[in-house]
Amino acid sequence: MASTIQCDIVSAEAEIFSGAASMVVITGEEGELGIAPRHAPLLTRIKPGQVRVMLPEGGEEFYYVSGGMLEVQPHVVTVLADTAARAADLDEAAAVKAKEEAERALSDRSADMEMAQAQAQLAEAVAQLAALERLRKNLKR
Repeated sequence: MASTIQCDIVSAEAEIFSGAASMVVITGEEGELGIAPRHAPLLTRIKPGQVRVMLPEGGEEFYYVSGGMLEVQPHVVTVLADTAARAADLDEAAAVKAKEEAERALSDRSADMEMAQAQAQLAEAVAQLAALERLRKNLKR
């Protein structure tokens, strides 16, 4: 049997995924991380973006997280996300609208939205759209 690691992806609302994985790929503060079984312990913040869970049977599942914390132990990966969703459940129209609003707020300095809030909203919307795009590409395979 192939070596696996337990992966748990949870948000304040619900547990999104719990199961065995052969590898988990996620974006931390310092860049993309590939977590395999027996990885060194690690605790880091995660950026808004995609979580790719490679399943032992050979498939992949994709999730979106809006940020949070990642804890890695040799046999367990725990993603504590502010918000999390299956990539297939994301609303593309809402993400496009949020991206446009954030871009408009960033270009219009007199907008009601604060600069930091607009930048965070833009990063989240771009991350959601990237997760949707990657999901589409993988479905075409």
